[in-house]
Amino acid sequence: MAPTLVLTPELRARLKRPLGKLFRGEPEEVFKRLSRALKGRKVITVGDVVSLNAIRSGLRPWAAIVDGRSMREPLPQHLASQVQAILPRRLRLVNPPGTISENAWGVIGEAVREGEALVLVEGEEDLLTLVAVICAPEGSAVLYGQPGEGVVLVEVNEDTKKAFKELVASMRPAGEAG
Repeated sequence: MAPTLVLTPELRARLKRPLGKLFRGEPEEVFKRLSRALKGRKVITVGDVVSLNAIRSGLRPWAAIVDGRSMREPLPQHLASQVQAILPRRLRLVNPPGTISENAWGVIGEAVREGEALVLVEGEEDLLTLVAVICAPEGSAVLYGQPGEGVVLVEVNEDTKKAFKELVASMRPAGEAG
């Protein structure tokens, strides 16, 4: 099992930029374009709003990773339940803000391997995009929100997995002086 990893200031700055192709625009139009681009592929969504908008547009996630919040504010229960209604299996994960917890690899790995899974995160799901890309099968896609800009599409292949592993390797183990 990997140790809990903590975000560094350098990586925080790097993660402010999209890590894939940014789709800008209103959610309805963005997801219309994404649905055409993703036909027949396994899609993993990270974030409550992205997951909800994907489902509303008819794009059913293979797995969704959510924390019940949007921009750090609690999501209204009626919206959260729309995401939960679509994916029958529930997995739970504790992941404090600014970290990738040691359990994230196993829980997200199971979700993307077996599918039909909703990962309910107590804490924050932001950095779990990194884990999702590394765990996802090649040929799949990971979607996450870029605050104030749109939705980012990460095509999962050997190159993106390698790049995301390098990002994770730049994090520091929890408890180490930073």
